[in-house]
Amino acid sequence: MANLQSNSGDPKVNYEYRRKKSADEMRMQVITFTLMIFFTVLAFAAVGAGFSKWFIIPFVLLLACVQVAFQLYYFMHMSHKGHEAPQLFMWSGIFVAFLTILTFLTIIWW
Repeated sequence: MANLQSNSGDPKVNYEYRRKKSADEMRMQVITFTLMIFFTVLAFAAVGAGFSKWFIIPFVLLLACVQVAFQLYYFMHMSHKGHEAPQLFMWSGIFVAFLTILTFLTIIWW
């Protein structure tokens, strides 16, 4: 969502703009929270249904990654303007961690 600001000198227009922006932000947070609860229930249902561990482990890890992305972008406001540098460092760290884990798994398994 773009962070466009109202340049009007009228306080009533600025109030309405902030109110609409806050309502949009709250709606996205409620939708995201609902999806995260749904993903949690889905993970519990998959484990409770007795599927194979070869299905459950990647499935639960995928849902966990999606939930981490939701938390970063919506609850920690990383989707807002001005957070490009922290995003760069965060994704760089995730990439290095992934490569490190992949390297150690490759060394151990081969």
